[in-house]
Amino acid sequence: MSSLIDAILSASYLGIFLIVFAETGLLVGFFLPGDSLLIAAGLLAAGGKLNLGGVMAAVVAGGIIGCSAGYWIGHRFGPAVFSNQNSRFFKPEYVAQAEKFFVRYGALAVILARFVPIVRTLVPTLAGVSRMPFALFTLYNIIGAVLWGVGLTALAYYLGQLIPDLDKYILLIVAVVLVVSVIPIVLKFMQARRGAAKE
Repeated sequence: MSSLIDAILSASYLGIFLIVFAETGLLVGFFLPGDSLLIAAGLLAAGGKLNLGGVMAAVVAGGIIGCSAGYWIGHRFGPAVFSNQNSRFFKPEYVAQAEKFFVRYGALAVILARFVPIVRTLVPTLAGVSRMPFALFTLYNIIGAVLWGVGLTALAYYLGQLIPDLDKYILLIVAVVLVVSVIPIVLKFMQARRGAAKE
């Protein structure tokens, strides 16, 4: 975790922006430290090593622009990727399923995906593939980026000021956040498995 802190301090706000952009906009960015980055940056801001407003601005801007890039990647290349009926992972019917999903859960999917690792990397591209209206996507994208970028960073900043030397426990805090974030995915997966077993 010390390497993450060192990286944040050396790259500063531009580095934060680029990491968030890559994690939310590029499919290869799912391995990047989204939540842990925000928590660490918020704690560093509480310690006076970074400016809280600068961190929030970098995260929100990176999140909005990154998700927009992910949307257009899906919009541009999705039809070609999902055109093969014999494909195991990219069948055309998956696009229809995605379209129904975003019609029904569009706002929640785009907004809440921000708080779930890996999912926040995939949802923008799937929204583009399913041709979710870009104006609606942009609205939800902005709301989600602000809630995630400002909320999580501000929470870490507040706790950092409230509890002395909290930066020593960054690893534990990140682990708790990851577990809480993944719980909904695990529950949904288990529910789907039970439904498939009944069928």
